[in-house]
Amino acid sequence: MEDKTDSADERAQAAQLRRRLGRADLRAVPETRRALRELLRHWGEPGQSDTAELLTSELVTNALVHTDHDAVLTATVSPEGLRVEVRDFVARHPRPRAQTTDDGTHGRGLVLVESLADAWGVRAHGVGKVVWFELDAEAA
Repeated sequence: MEDKTDSADERAQAAQLRRRLGRADLRAVPETRRALRELLRHWGEPGQSDTAELLTSELVTNALVHTDHDAVLTATVSPEGLRVEVRDFVARHPRPRAQTTDDGTHGRGLVLVESLADAWGVRAHGVGKVVWFELDAEAA
């Protein structure tokens, strides 16, 4: 028999950040980083919140630069880990690109997410998609 007290306690300990990001408003990137830093103040191993901020910045920037729509950020931290989702309103799925010398600083976002997150993915969501990543609480 499942102990429902544990799952209720875990849900009660989960904290969430939710933000609507205005179309093409790149000021949302540093603002989101600050809000996430506050959410993660007492979470994870050293350096994990830095990784979370970096990956969140990449997803937010992608949503704002590569779509002509608003986006919604949801970050949920629980005893198991962190899950960040960025929903936009364009159905086209992003793909990690191979880096070329002509790209400069562009095109690295999903490659970073793919290499640093414990899990990540893209799923259709109504009109649009959600790009998400997870970081385990115990990972170093």
